[in-house]
Amino acid sequence: MIRISKIILILFVGLQGLFYALNNIVNFEAATSFVQGVLPMAGNEAYPNAFGPAISSPVLITIVLCFIILGELLVAAFSLKGAYDMFRVRGGSAEGFNDTKTWAIMGCVMALLVWFGLFMVIGGAYFQMWQTPLGAAAQGGAFQYAISSGIVLLFVNAPD
Repeated sequence: MIRISKIILILFVGLQGLFYALNNIVNFEAATSFVQGVLPMAGNEAYPNAFGPAISSPVLITIVLCFIILGELLVAAFSLKGAYDMFRVRGGSAEGFNDTKTWAIMGCVMALLVWFGLFMVIGGAYFQMWQTPLGAAAQGGAFQYAISSGIVLLFVNAPD
């Protein structure tokens, strides 16, 4: 039952990455507007002076969004591969099962890089996105995704 639970949780991490990537792709214009609302640091009234430059170039904004989508797709690919690998050996030895966790762990690490690294550290701390309602909502969501992925990482990485 523990092995099946680990597989299902990794599957959910993968689906989360896939669903967010697909939603960003099919709503590319809206996603671009969101990124365009954060990177120029407009509306940052609580801390109006940034220590580094804002980004307002449409080309750079599109590149950043594509980088986010790529990260989400990597979360999906790594996690889904990991869930498949773990599922294949679910009835085998503990050592064999533990040896198949590499891609699952990488999926969770990629999720942390996207939602903690990109959204919370770079978006939140550098671009101060917490200062706008849209940015604060996205940062809150990113916190939830990062924490849940981190908890799954700890659970899955525990030896079988």
